[in-house]
Formats: sequence, structure tokens, C-alpha cells
Amino acid sequence: MISSPPVVRARWRDVDLIVELVTATVTPTVAAAWLVPDERRRRDVLTDVARLWVEHALLFGDAFLLAGGTAATVWFHHYRPIPAPVRYERRLADACAGQVDRFLLLDRALATHRPAQPHNHLAFLAVPPGPQRADRAEAVLAGSQRRMDTLGLPTYAETWTGAHRDLHLRHGYQQRGDFPLGNGLLVHPTWRLSPLPTGRRNAGTGHWSSARPARRARNDRLTGPVAR
Repeated sequence: MISSPPVVRARWRDVDLIVELVTATVTPTVAAAWLVPDERRRRDVLTDVARLWVEHALLFGDAFLLAGGTAATVWFHHYRPIPAPVRYERRLADACAGQVDRFLLLDRALATHRPAQPHNHLAFLAVPPGPQRADRAEAVLAGSQRRMDTLGLPTYAETWTGAHRDLHLRHGYQQRGDFPLGNGLLVHPTWRLSPLPTGRRNAGTGHWSSARPARRARNDRLTGPVAR
């Protein structure tokens, strides 16, 4: 008997579903309340910003959906420095309708603490509240992580709560130095080396390089909570 894969690679037609999953996951969080203090506008703003980054990820990375479409991951292939979306600040300002400063502050803080060496970046782990949420989170992370490991590069993710961090630790990530956003939020970065032979060039490099990576022939994408 052939079992169904736990995750499937998302396509452009899946953008609306992924944006909804990201928005439903982020909206109830403390980070979302800080980014968009107006509760009446919060979901609409987060939806617009999530769409900007999900679309960008499908150009410069990968997204995976849990079978059944109840959870997703959004990744950027950070093989070298990645450009921001076209007309990023203008489009972000339009989406945020007056809240752009906090989103840009978040962007800068996260970018400052990201590793310089080539890696794949898990920008969104989108698992909305609901039945079997913990099981869905475990399944979508495990399934998409197996796909990323085949690329032979380390993977990196920012986590935002103790439970979020612990989920990643159970899946082979190691915690790296926490850092504050200056608004009471504490970010817990995590880092995972590829276990596959193609990742041997990463052996012994459980730290983050301070040097810029060598330029590669091709690029692919980055970002995190509502992006980047």
C-alpha cells in the first residue's frame, strides 16, 4: 500500500491558501498586536503583507502544504544575498496603511541577526489554531524539512515562543543567541545542519560565519513573523 506524502510542493495557484494560513497563524500573536495595534485593521494588513512575501517566496524559494491544506511552510533559498521584492517599501507602505515603520524595524532586526553563510530560511511555519494543531505542526515541519535537507545546506528559522522553539529543537535545530526586538518581544533563532552527505561541507560549522558567502551562479529567496 502506497501512503500519501505528508507534504506537497505548493504552486502559484496555492498562494491564496498559503496567505490565509499565514494570516490565521500570525493574527492572534503578540507580535501581530505590536505590528498592527488597531485590532480592526490587523487581519487585513497582515493578509496584504503576507501575500507580498509568499509571492516572493515562490520566486526565490519553496513552499509546502500539508496534505489536506491545513498547514504550510514558506522557505527562502538564501544562497547569496537576496534582493527585496520589487518596489518593496512602497508596496509595504500601501499594505500597512500607516504602520510601515514597525514592519521595517522588524525587517532590520531580523536581517541583522541572520547567518551570513548559505542556508535555507524557514520564513513561515503556518499552522492556524484548531484541532490537532500540534500534530499538524509536527507533520508539516518534518515533511518540508526532509525536502530541504536534500539540498545539502543548513536551515535557519526564527522562533517566537517557547513552544515554537521547542518544536524546532525536537526536529534537530539548535538554539542560537536570543535577541530582543526592543518592544518586549524576544526572538529565538534556531539553526540545523543538513544530515545528508551532500551537506558535509557544513560539517563542523555549527556556528554562523561572519564572512559573506561566495557568490553562487544562481539565487533563490528569503524572509519573517509577517515576513522575514
